[in-house]
Amino acid sequence: MGSSGKGVAAAARALGELSSGSRSAPWGVAWGRIGQVTLWLKKVYGDQPIPQYKVNARTVDILHELAECNETRDRDVSLLIDDMKQKTAEYELEANYLQDLLTQSVNFSLTSLSKMGTCYLNALVDSAMALETKDTSLASFIPAINDLTSDLHKVESRNRELELELTTFREKLTKALVLEKRLQDDLKKTEEHVMVEKAKADSRTQNMKFLKNKSEDFKFRIKAAEEQLVANGMDPSLTHESLVNLSEKLAALKQQTRPLKKKLESYLDLTPNPSLARVKIEEVKRELNALEEEFSAKVDLMALSVPEPRKHRFM
Repeated sequence: MGSSGKGVAAAARALGELSSGSRSAPWGVAWGRIGQVTLWLKKVYGDQPIPQYKVNARTVDILHELAECNETRDRDVSLLIDDMKQKTAEYELEANYLQDLLTQSVNFSLTSLSKMGTCYLNALVDSAMALETKDTSLASFIPAINDLTSDLHKVESRNRELELELTTFREKLTKALVLEKRLQDDLKKTEEHVMVEKAKADSRTQNMKFLKNKSEDFKFRIKAAEEQLVANGMDPSLTHESLVNLSEKLAALKQQTRPLKKKLESYLDLTPNPSLARVKIEEVKRELNALEEEFSAKVDLMALSVPEPRKHRFM
């Protein structure tokens, strides 16, 4: 879009905003500005009608500022266009001069070049354009090539750094993968160990349940046997607890007789009244034998009176 088109669009937007949202207020109109704005609007719109807007101090000031900005930009654009036209003319004159010089001095022209020469010339021009040199002389090519070489060295150095970083990253990645594999193996072993321990725990639970049932069965049998013994009129002194108490008493008496026997042995060598000592010893022996016979008799009697245990079926 040209400068005039942009001016028309800006003027239309400004007039639309001013006509819709301006506030009327007392003001002293500067007739010179109104004339400048009117001329600018006629210049911008040309044959098209100028949109209606409220004429007041605010709208005139805004339009006058917009007109000045637009005219300033138009002048800048015109100067730039003139400069480009002048440079184009200068380049054309220089090109024509060089072409005439080559044609007159060495009888050289583009039409006289061979196909290979034309290719070389195009390559030279393309290189100059790619290197952004002002001409095709060595003084322009060498610095440009040096700059490209320097950039190439920088890029190669950066590539080496990136390759080193990539190598380091690969090593870290390899270590991470090895660690992950090791952790997976450890996890698998742990899961297998947990399964084995769970199987052992289940087996122990079943064994505990079996032992509990067996204990209940033994309690039932013991209770049945006790009821059977009570029904058969068993002497309470023949119970297991009584026999245990008698056994403990017998062991205590034996323990008590040991120091007496040792003490007695010290008196065996004495000459006075050995018959009394023998009598005392015989009494102790008879007492001990009587206790042993009583204990044996009760054990035998209990063994004969205990009935055969009945089988109890586990549930």
